[in-house]
Amino acid sequence: MRKILTVTFGLVFALLALSQTALAIPAFARKYGYNCNMCHVAFPKLNDWGQRFRDNGYQTPGQTGLEKTVFETAIPLAIRTTAGYSIYHDGEGTTSGFHLYGLDLLAAGVLHKNISFLFVYTPRVDEPAADFTGPGNGDNPAQLAAIESANVVFSNIIQDKLNLRVGRFEPGFQLLSSKRLYCILQPFEFYGFAGSRNKFDFSANHIGVEATGRFNPGLKYALGFINGSGANPDNNRFADLYFALSKTFGRGEGQSAGQRFGVFGYLGWQPADPGDPIVSPLGDAAGQHNRNFYRLGGDFSLNWKTLNLQAMAFRGVDDGAFNDFDPTRDYAFWGGVVQLDCAALANNRLVGSLMYNWVRPPSADSVSRINAYSALVRYYLGSWSAVNIALHAEYTHRLVGSVLPFKEDLFTLLLDFDF
Repeated sequence: MRKILTVTFGLVFALLALSQTALAIPAFARKYGYNCNMCHVAFPKLNDWGQRFRDNGYQTPGQTGLEKTVFETAIPLAIRTTAGYSIYHDGEGTTSGFHLYGLDLLAAGVLHKNISFLFVYTPRVDEPAADFTGPGNGDNPAQLAAIESANVVFSNIIQDKLNLRVGRFEPGFQLLSSKRLYCILQPFEFYGFAGSRNKFDFSANHIGVEATGRFNPGLKYALGFINGSGANPDNNRFADLYFALSKTFGRGEGQSAGQRFGVFGYLGWQPADPGDPIVSPLGDAAGQHNRNFYRLGGDFSLNWKTLNLQAMAFRGVDDGAFNDFDPTRDYAFWGGVVQLDCAALANNRLVGSLMYNWVRPPSADSVSRINAYSALVRYYLGSWSAVNIALHAEYTHRLVGSVLPFKEDLFTLLLDFDF
């Protein structure tokens, strides 16, 4: 263990010493000549201006229609991956090793005035391994190829008040973005929680259409009509519905200034019986005995100088048809997260974050109770114009179950590349 720590700290100091020579410029920074911190507190977390830029269809607010399209500039392509060393410990022992944690290819930009796009592709990775499952092979790659996002945004159909996003996208009911977390290995536990037999994944990007807009002062909304099955074909004849409302007090978007409060609701359907085999040439299935489920919750984001406190919680209720513990009752649970971020030094080069995740299932499912405590530090390397390589240290202590909880500890030290 002492040898591991010695190597770890040696890597830290060596990389800090190289911080003035590292250089990588993401796609939008290349196009506009911005510092990365123009849109980010520190990547990947957006600041207030970056949130407005995204909401405006990747168009500079106040410059709509005046900037160059993707046909007039270099292809707006960005790449992100992470590589590092991790140590894992549970009741059975300790393991450690080097890993690559996935590869993302991103492209986004303006096609025409008020028409823009976002495309995120995760290519297939066999070796080296892209996750914890070890090296892949021809039948079982470590990272499956997937189109994580592919959507077109029609902005300002009604100035500021109506925009449409069509395709596969991160839905507006995710009041806290699961795609722009500082944490690399620790997700929002309650987003991906599946304690019942419901296959709905709250953290997934979904296919459909979403209307968004803003009203002064500081009121934003989102309304969506989606498949609810992620990238998979629809599995029933119903589409899912959701809404989200948020209000920001003070200047800003609640990302790095202002105080934001939000609520959301989601109503979906899943088949309790898979029914007949595939019935559509497009892959859609005719699930039988569709039953509903819903999620209701809220969030807040509070800012003071360079401190940001965020929290979100929701109530999940699945029809009893999905409850393997007691089919006579609905499967109801609570889940939430609290996160405190702090940025320091010039260009927010040093970031610290604390996060607490919790899930409270019904009493009959005590083995699914979750408490997770995470802490991380990120130091960003590079010149003023490209602060987009991060030295990242992250630790999570996780407890699963309530009577005799299963304990896990995970520490990782890695480099997060975004260029």
